[in-house]
Amino acid sequence: MRGMVVAAQPEAAEAGVEVLRAGGNAVDAAIACAFSQGVVDPQMCGIGGFGAMQVCMPRRGVHTVLEFFARAPLSATPEMWADRFIGQSRDGFVFLLDDQRNDIGYGAVGTPGNVAGYTEALQRFGSMPLREVMRPAIAQAHRGVMVRPYMHYYWAMDHGGDGQVNVADKLRFSETGRQVYFCADGTMKRPGDTLRNPEMAQTLERIAEGGAEAFYHGDIAREIAADMAARGGGVTLADLAAYRVKEKSPCWGAYRGLRVASNPPPAGGGSLIELLHILQCFDLAALEHNGTEHLRILAEAMKWMTISKDAHMGDPDFVDVPLDRLLSAAHAEALAARIRAGEKASVPRAEEPRDPPDTTVVCVVDGEGNAVSLTHTLGIPSGAITPGLGFMYNGCMSGFDPRPGRAASIAPGKSRGSAMAPTLLFRDGSVEMVIGAPGGTFIVPALAQAISNVVDFGMSMSEAVAAPRIVALSDTIDISNRIPHRTADALGEMGYPVARSYQSFAFGAPHGLLIRDGACTGGADPQRDGMALRA
Repeated sequence: MRGMVVAAQPEAAEAGVEVLRAGGNAVDAAIACAFSQGVVDPQMCGIGGFGAMQVCMPRRGVHTVLEFFARAPLSATPEMWADRFIGQSRDGFVFLLDDQRNDIGYGAVGTPGNVAGYTEALQRFGSMPLREVMRPAIAQAHRGVMVRPYMHYYWAMDHGGDGQVNVADKLRFSETGRQVYFCADGTMKRPGDTLRNPEMAQTLERIAEGGAEAFYHGDIAREIAADMAARGGGVTLADLAAYRVKEKSPCWGAYRGLRVASNPPPAGGGSLIELLHILQCFDLAALEHNGTEHLRILAEAMKWMTISKDAHMGDPDFVDVPLDRLLSAAHAEALAARIRAGEKASVPRAEEPRDPPDTTVVCVVDGEGNAVSLTHTLGIPSGAITPGLGFMYNGCMSGFDPRPGRAASIAPGKSRGSAMAPTLLFRDGSVEMVIGAPGGTFIVPALAQAISNVVDFGMSMSEAVAAPRIVALSDTIDISNRIPHRTADALGEMGYPVARSYQSFAFGAPHGLLIRDGACTGGADPQRDGMALRA
């Protein structure tokens, strides 16, 4: 089997394949992709962000999860924003404050984890030195980045007064942002224009030379901390120095004879497995794909998964997550019985418009059968860029619930909950599917539908990730513009509020690899400009 990379950006897929062809393994290639993605999609992820990955290396007996989520500053308290809370986005991704301080600027920033995660994965499981793995990203940063359609679409989104800050305003927030993302006349750069960010290239070169030590303890750390202190940020030298990657065992489930391994809380793998277990109680293959009954079952299963997530899925270092109960067959069957009986679950939300959050993904398989699924993000971009460093920081604080006493409430050093679910599926002990998705709270529904499309409906991976999807994270069922009107009308007649997206490819963006009979094929969701590329 030849290796293959699938990523949401063609430049990143090429970087990963370049490393595979140079003799690197799947981990080397995934980290090359990750650094490249921070250059070519700098609001989706980057060295100011956070992420999680799953690594399986059968010949070395390795199967593990590395979690490098952003952490609330050590100075944070559960009550710090309680009196400023005004609502929540309909997808549940963003908590809204009256002064937006958790959405834009230095108060939105949590301690970044990506540099620690990338470098630890490479050191422990890779085969190439950091400088070699970073070479494609550094070269791309010096060359400049062409603005692609999805990148511009994300920048130009208008939240229409829903309480969230427009991305364009975040791009304008810093002097670096104004120089990099806007033309001389003040207009935002458009598809086909080139981004030039020499400060980012210099920072990447410093990391290639000094590793994570430079970022968390050395000169870069001191520059970050000084800028945060000067501009009201919470991240300090102590926060950076205390940062550690967490290693965890995958959480396990099953779907139609496949074993499913995904990332445990506060990541979204537990929610994905809970959703798959509910769906497994139904003979989906006997139904019309995306027909009315299929979509009703999907929607109700998603709503029950969301109820569990909102109630329980926090950082297990801070809250009790009853994962064994949520992933049990008895729990799934009890919920399935309520769905069969026609019961409608209720997930009340404020009715603000949804935000497609910024996240990206890479999946890699190499010729030795090693497999990596990596998801990383800025949460949402904060807009903050330290002068001279070039990269934008995460906005992870918007994902903490300002109300104390809840699973997602703020606490010092706490990891915010995340829907990230880099996932591997096994048949007879061998990896059959490597899959992941960006898309905030849409990640889990998107992955479950892509997996079901392959397993239940016999689709190829490219067909499965491109098929029309729905989400139901509130009492409303949101549908892709490619779901037929007759189906939407039938759901409406059953009493469901239905909202049609203007997007043909909507709700998360699954990317995956399928390995069968010694051959690997891949699929990249068309909305994100990416590709699958063979080594």
